[in-house]
Amino acid sequence: MNSLNLKPHLNAMLICDTVITEVGTNKKSLIGLFENIAAASFPCTHSALSVFVKFTDALGIYKFTLEFVNLNTDVVVTKTEIPEINVTDKLASYELVFNLHGIVFTEPGKYSFRIFANGEFVGQKPFMVHKKGS
Repeated sequence: MNSLNLKPHLNAMLICDTVITEVGTNKKSLIGLFENIAAASFPCTHSALSVFVKFTDALGIYKFTLEFVNLNTDVVVTKTEIPEINVTDKLASYELVFNLHGIVFTEPGKYSFRIFANGEFVGQKPFMVHKKGS
């Protein structure tokens, strides 16, 4: 971990269709927030989604990893990383956006996105996948 050994505090973790970042202000617009996915059949592929993460109480250099986990089997389906970032103000809020494509849901049930900072668990956002009409 970094020399100060501070674990970031998760303020928000949201799943949406896309995140738009405004040029000039760097403000984020989250489009199409959701916590459930309905599929006609399984396995199914979700073409694209974004995971927005906001944190504070961090200081130093961090590598953030996002894991996508099937909670029915506790199997990590996929994971992605953001290159190291240098957090310079412990009191400021920082935002991360993970853009994911082609996520495969093998079965209905509970899934989760888990965020790690330098390998240490920070938090998660669970959601449900169900069969249409169920």
